[in-house]
Amino acid sequence: MSSDMNRSSQPYLGALSALASAPQELGQRIGLICNQSSWLRAAQSYLFQSLAQKGILRRLFLPEHGLFAELQDQVALDDVDHYQRLAPGVEIISLYGATEAALQPASDQLLDLDTLLIDLQDVGARYYTFATTVSYAFDVLALAQKKPRIIVVDRPNPAGRLVEGSPLPPSYASFVGRPGLPHRHGLSLGELARFYERQCGVDLDLRFLYADDSPWEIPPSPNMPTALTPLVYSGQCLLEGTNLSEGRGTTRPFEIFGAPFMDFVFQLSPPLQAGAALRPLCFQPTFHKWANELCYGYQIHLDGAPYHSLAHSLKLIRWIRENSARFDWRHGVYEYRSDRPAIELLAGDAIYTDYLLGKRNYAEVREFMEQQEEEWLATASSLRLDERPLRRAAQEPRLDYC
Repeated sequence: MSSDMNRSSQPYLGALSALASAPQELGQRIGLICNQSSWLRAAQSYLFQSLAQKGILRRLFLPEHGLFAELQDQVALDDVDHYQRLAPGVEIISLYGATEAALQPASDQLLDLDTLLIDLQDVGARYYTFATTVSYAFDVLALAQKKPRIIVVDRPNPAGRLVEGSPLPPSYASFVGRPGLPHRHGLSLGELARFYERQCGVDLDLRFLYADDSPWEIPPSPNMPTALTPLVYSGQCLLEGTNLSEGRGTTRPFEIFGAPFMDFVFQLSPPLQAGAALRPLCFQPTFHKWANELCYGYQIHLDGAPYHSLAHSLKLIRWIRENSARFDWRHGVYEYRSDRPAIELLAGDAIYTDYLLGKRNYAEVREFMEQQEEEWLATASSLRLDERPLRRAAQEPRLDYC
């Protein structure tokens, strides 16, 4: 059953500091899922350090990218020994190892806890694996007889309250896609926790610490460098399913994208979308796809108006595929699944992949997407902890490409 803690009277930094200094609020056996975002500025300390110094932190669970977001995407974290000196006596567990089984905590790692504290910065898209890590912990707890209380630090969603796309069917589920969530869900992490609780079908002792509205100060992952990145990520993450660079290896990942074979960007006009302009450029990634090769592409420049990133990225990928024989889809295992291509896992519906392959026109995609977004708004309305309503990101102009 959900309950509130410090709803709005105290910024979450102060509330966390108070909890860290008041063990009776948490019990003597604490589990913490966090990374470097969980920084207590006033104390000049990370939350895990404060709890460890009080002697109440039993386990520290780490998501993808490591404690300090030092690892790139899809790099397994199997060796956690180097963190041990930062929290002596605390058991440190990676939730992003080399095998799929490592993504989920073992039941005995959760059931002897008094409290599971969750402090992660989500970015509002279903591909972002931090929230999936939380959902997997909920799946384990749903099967347990004795459950710890769960306290979620409910930070504002940096992508805002706009929604894009369609809820994911179970057959497309993966670590980059929790079933039932649309591409851009508009929820905070606390609201996502309520969604996971509902999916589990059991009442959990679920409580919340509410963040203030200050923007993030610490990049939560290595390719999420600025507050603008989440506004393009919901569409541009689809590029992971292609041989296009999504800008990893540049200073503006997901805002910059391209490939060596896209030299047509200076001659052809790309599909447009309200809320953004495309600036053609050349860039050279220092790592990842096309490392150290000259790429042609674009930077997405947002103008402050609502921007439907998913709609735009679908149009752009199809346009690039139709203008280059060297365009290709990503092949092989992607986020532990090999039975579906990466683009199918990311797009999450045959309607979108049919469009990308030229089998549908965009009017069909638009009609499907708008209807699915309205249905998600009805579902999400009962999950709200934030007073601000969710709404659809308009797909204007209506001069659809293809």
